[in-house]
Amino acid sequence: MSAIGVVSSRSCLRPGVWLLKPEMQKMSSFGLHTAARCAAKDYYEVLVLGGGTGGIAMSARMKRKVGAGNVAVVEPSKTHYYQPLWTLVGGGAKQLATSARPTGSVMPKGVEWIKSRVTALDPDKNCVWLENDIKVSYKYLIIALGISLHYEKIKGLPEGFHHPKIGSNYSVHTVEKTWKALQDFKEGNAIFTFPNTPVKCAGAPQKIMYLSEAYWRKTGKRSKANIMFNTSLGVIFGVKKYADALLEIIKERNIAVNYKRNLVEVRADKQEAVFENLDKPGVTEVHQYEMLHVTPPMGPPDILINSPVSDEMGWVDVDKETLQHKKYPNVFGIGDCTNLPTSKTAAAVAAQSGVLDKTISLVMKNQLPTKKYDGYTSCPLVTGYNKVILAEFDYNAQPLETFPIDQSKERVTMYHMKADMMPFLYWNALLKGYWGGPAPVRKLMHLGLK
Repeated sequence: MSAIGVVSSRSCLRPGVWLLKPEMQKMSSFGLHTAARCAAKDYYEVLVLGGGTGGIAMSARMKRKVGAGNVAVVEPSKTHYYQPLWTLVGGGAKQLATSARPTGSVMPKGVEWIKSRVTALDPDKNCVWLENDIKVSYKYLIIALGISLHYEKIKGLPEGFHHPKIGSNYSVHTVEKTWKALQDFKEGNAIFTFPNTPVKCAGAPQKIMYLSEAYWRKTGKRSKANIMFNTSLGVIFGVKKYADALLEIIKERNIAVNYKRNLVEVRADKQEAVFENLDKPGVTEVHQYEMLHVTPPMGPPDILINSPVSDEMGWVDVDKETLQHKKYPNVFGIGDCTNLPTSKTAAAVAAQSGVLDKTISLVMKNQLPTKKYDGYTSCPLVTGYNKVILAEFDYNAQPLETFPIDQSKERVTMYHMKADMMPFLYWNALLKGYWGGPAPVRKLMHLGLK
């Protein structure tokens, strides 16, 4: 795992408490659960691996099916983070402390919180192994282990973060450094990167770029900034409708986009970023920077690589419509750790949780799953301090919009939904297992138009 931390759809990292603000330290020491570090029992009807977005939401749903005492969540982290807020933290619009709560406070009451890490999975024997050689067996297993950050795969990182003018909104350790670098900017290149790997929230690397541009306009520094988006991809966004809208904004705001450029090295002492040209393997180019925002390479958690539940790339191998494992019928996956061919976002987890709930209910009754996940995911593309393009789409990269408006247009209302409504919905509905995405809202809206 990366030395800088682990980001996942578990929506939590594993930071040292000393890195947190005083008010967050106080939160971290407070908890509603007093469970021992080891499992209280050696068998649970439902065992959930991962205590972030997917894991907490599914444990709440499973509690209502089989009873709290029959459900356990394996999660070592003391703090749970609402990571979608970090875009706004890096842009100075929100405080980091508002994204954090003690894990104990979001764990469903009565559900066993096993404060440990998984060290091995043995689905053939319906058990997992935890630290200190503790074995826990299950009837049903839900894997929600998220995605790992790999800053170390970029030469010069993570140690380069000790230098100024460089930040990353993807880690609790570095998100506030983004805001510091943004404020301290004087003159020169401002570079924003997108790696050559799957990432969580593919729009986030752009969001901080648009916020930075807006901040420098507001503070009179825009004319001194040469803003560059260096992306390993060949397109600005995977859904054409929203890509076209973003390209118009990029043109209007005079932002340079360099495609098929992958960050391979950071020379933080010299303020130099080295990119490989993916169209010309081995050919690199060096850019001086006054500000650098790094989106790290990402991949499946180490425990899943070469695991019996994973595909050849290390992602949990599930049916893309039911989220049931392709080989083990009592094993299920949700969120960023799976090989579902859709963007890895909290909104996707919300939609998946509703489908998975129905899938498990039928499996428990020895019936075949019927509810199908269509790949729904959402990315509120923040394009300014009061503007958002709300991208919603399915497996086929086709828009799957909730509201009867053109969501490819920048809107103030969508910004307030992103900044204010969604955090409330996250803490009070999704994590409590009561929200399975916007499908019911979308259905009502469309019925109202008939």
